[in-house]
Amino acid sequence: MSGFDAIDALLAAVGPQVELPPPDVRRELRERARLSKAQVARTLGVSPSTVGGWESGRDPVDETRKRYAYLLDGLAAKFPAGPGTEPPASPSPSPSASPSLPASPSLSPSAEGEVEVEAETEDAAETEDAAETEDADDVESLAAPEPCVLCGSPAGHRVAGFAQHLDPADCRPATAPGARPGSAPEPSPHATAVPPAPAPEPPAPVPGAVAPQGRSGTRRSGRPTGPAGRAFQEPHGPGDLIGETVRAALDEHRGDIDAALAALLKRAIPDAMRLLDETRKGARYDIVAHPWIPDILRKQTSRGADQVWEARPKWTRRELPPGRHEVTALDINGAYLSALKTHLPLGQLEHTAGLPHDRRRAGVHLITPPEWEHEAVLPNPIGNRDEPGPLWVTEPTLRLLLRLSGPKHALCAPPEIHESYTSGATENLLEKFRVVLKDARDAAIAADDEVTLEYVKAMYSKFVSTMGESNYNRELYRPDWMHIIRSQAFSNLWLKALKAHDEGLTVVRAMGTDELHVIGDWHRVFPEGRGVTEVKTKDVYTAGSDGTGDNGDTGDTSGTGDRDLPGEGE
Repeated sequence: MSGFDAIDALLAAVGPQVELPPPDVRRELRERARLSKAQVARTLGVSPSTVGGWESGRDPVDETRKRYAYLLDGLAAKFPAGPGTEPPASPSPSPSASPSLPASPSLSPSAEGEVEVEAETEDAAETEDAAETEDADDVESLAAPEPCVLCGSPAGHRVAGFAQHLDPADCRPATAPGARPGSAPEPSPHATAVPPAPAPEPPAPVPGAVAPQGRSGTRRSGRPTGPAGRAFQEPHGPGDLIGETVRAALDEHRGDIDAALAALLKRAIPDAMRLLDETRKGARYDIVAHPWIPDILRKQTSRGADQVWEARPKWTRRELPPGRHEVTALDINGAYLSALKTHLPLGQLEHTAGLPHDRRRAGVHLITPPEWEHEAVLPNPIGNRDEPGPLWVTEPTLRLLLRLSGPKHALCAPPEIHESYTSGATENLLEKFRVVLKDARDAAIAADDEVTLEYVKAMYSKFVSTMGESNYNRELYRPDWMHIIRSQAFSNLWLKALKAHDEGLTVVRAMGTDELHVIGDWHRVFPEGRGVTEVKTKDVYTAGSDGTGDNGDTGDTSGTGDRDLPGEGE
């Protein structure tokens, strides 16, 4: 290549980015072509929520931007706007078409706080939502009628991939025998929501429009698409999405395990977000994926940290009982995976001051921590902190301190809460996501499938580490979640240390998320194995010296440094 050819190549590489039409035009082009977000997402290799983000103002980058621009150019050429052009499909008020529906209601702080379980575990008759949001992207007309999944009669539309009547009058068993008049129908991930009565409706919303929120931020919807009898519900969840992805990677690389694993690890973040979307289907509430964030959750410098303290344990017992002791370094399996079950705020954080802790809400709190007088035998629940005075802690840390100050343990005084940023919360927000990953992990261990095991570990660890200020995950910006999940892992380790102490073991060391060193018969306290509820031995060494009470040479080679990601050694 000549010098001028090299310059031309360099100029081409740093040329201006491909121009994209405005967000409303992007959406209009897709709707004019009657394409769903899911169809576009599959073609471009992203999740449907990413496509929704592009249509709300965010822009793709690099090669994805070029492919998206190419698609939009093709749609603009094939479906030009102008007189005589067929308009995008929209809800029609006529009885034979989809009734106009209200957009998904924004959860108020009080409503958010009441959500404690996932929708499919609730009795639909007790649900306050009389009608759920219809996703117009999931509705398509059928050239030939197909049997309705609800009543078996011919239906002219398919909703979320299932043939179904859009008008409840056309669906014969629309009202279940014995149902309470006016009660909400049983929710299903495959049916479209309809009003309980053909009463006059407000003007129909633009298909797929974001519901009024009364606050900034974009939402990731998990609402079911409507009512169906429980007998017609398909098994809820993403199926064998992880297994299918692993098999496809192995097929693509012709059985080359190293190459397939490298490809899987590279796509772990978008795959985790896709899995999150799949496991959110059927939930009764939305989450805010890009809310306004208070300054305490923003990095103070480009390479610095924010003001939230995660309470990471880094503790070693100063003195051991006299004599030489055999110390077992225990490895806590799936620490971050278990920590996904934690109280997470659903919406935008709201500021309060001088109020007691509300267990229906979660977030970050400015507290003055209590004095800790048990450093000789147990680590401080807030970790190693040199500076005294107030500090911002997460929900798990605050709940741990409140628990330890209660009558059952009475190990410290209650923390003093000065101010908080919280939202209505649920402990089950990521529970389906966690269970799918756990099941895949268990199956991989049973089958000695290291490829799937490493892929699953990368999915949940990178999911946690990139949901804050990260360039690797633009679909979710929740630094509060990141801190809360990390802190939950630290809190879980601390509680294992407390359990060991209460059962008569000598706690020697607690480090990071997954490392606990003890003296004594730990088998009677913790089950041994590779499951997330079990522990395994990382190392065994001797410590102490005869008659002195001095630690002496621990001979520890287990690698107890402080880590950013869990070294779970699966």
